[in-house]
Amino acid sequence: MKVVVIGAQWGDEGKGKIVDYLANEAQLIVRFAGGANAGHTIVIGEDEYALHLIPSGVLYPDKTVILGAGMVIDPRALFAELAMLNERGIETTGRVFISDRAHIVFPRYIQIDLERDAARKKPIGTTGRGIGIS
Repeated sequence: MKVVVIGAQWGDEGKGKIVDYLANEAQLIVRFAGGANAGHTIVIGEDEYALHLIPSGVLYPDKTVILGAGMVIDPRALFAELAMLNERGIETTGRVFISDRAHIVFPRYIQIDLERDAARKKPIGTTGRGIGIS
């Protein structure tokens, strides 16, 4: 069986919580679209994991997660998130994959993002993560 969780609005609507709930029964957890400006926090007992790029399914040791098509990935944010997980005992090696359809955020994109927002008559309040440059 294949299950897809799609948000009906922008913002905090609980997609991460639903994906985490369903991940226990899945083999693959694939995130599509979005970047490090998004996020979800998973609480397991006393442990809290703030994830921004990597799907919460990574917390299950036998699951494979994919950063999929349309994602906007800042390598620095990704490596920091992987390091945080590994430091906390979550093995990610061989379990986290990136689609060839994902996009990379270069350091200059972050600066462009901030400059363009500051130059607007009415700034949109970009998060400064390099994905608001369009």
